[in-house]
Amino acid sequence: MKDEEYTKAIDKAKANLADIRERGSAAIGSDALEFMDSLLTPEEIAESNLRVALIGEIINARTEKGISQKRLEELSGVKQPIIARMERGATSPQLDTVLKVLAPLGKTLAVVPLEG
Repeated sequence: MKDEEYTKAIDKAKANLADIRERGSAAIGSDALEFMDSLLTPEEIAESNLRVALIGEIINARTEKGISQKRLEELSGVKQPIIARMERGATSPQLDTVLKVLAPLGKTLAVVPLEG
C-alpha cells in the first residue's frame, strides 16, 4: 500500500511540475508580491504595511539620533535583543513596548483618520 501511495505522489508531483513548466509564470504568479497578495486579506496587508512603517520610523529615529540599540535599551528599559527582534520584524511588539521605545526617540503614536 505504501508503494502505491508513493508512486501516486511522485506522479502528481511530476504532473504539477509539467504544468508549471508549460504555463511558466502564469502558473505561480508573475512576482512574489502578487503571490503574497493572493494569500493575504486586505486587512492583513494593511496590518503588515503599518507594522513595516512603524518599525521603519523607529529605526530612522534611532539612527538619526545616533543611538545604538544598547543605548536605547538603557533609555527605554526595553532589552536590546527585543529591540533587535522588533527592528528585524521577527516579533510583533506589544503596544507598551513600542511606546517605551518611542519616548526616548522623541516620538509617540497618534490615532488619525484612515485615508480614502
